[in-house]
Amino acid sequence: QVQLVESGGGLVQAGGSLRLSCAASGSILSPNAMGWYRQAPGKQRQLVATITSGDSTNYADSVKGRFTISRDNAKNTVYLQMNSLKPEDTAVYYCNLRRFTGGSFYTDYWGRGTQVTVSS
Repeated sequence: QVQLVESGGGLVQAGGSLRLSCAASGSILSPNAMGWYRQAPGKQRQLVATITSGDSTNYADSVKGRFTISRDNAKNTVYLQMNSLKPEDTAVYYCNLRRFTGGSFYTDYWGRGTQVTVSS
């Protein structure tokens, strides 16, 4: 099993910055990808950014140029640096670890989420 613990959420004014962290523990095997998803009230969970164990990154168009994802493989931790925050970034942010198990198969693990609120 894999456990994911997020930290770093909070309340910030528009234009401000926050840094989210997610520490993974348990049966973490490569290859894998770690990432962040978010869910605003009344909306579906959506991808924010992902990073593979080989450091390939992918971002949602809405956060490109403002958010940066990174990971420390030695610490099994993924980070999300969020700059120039907007009110529409307000959501619960969930950490994800996708463990690839062969072919097109994978297993997803999720953290409990951390609230990010951006005031206008």
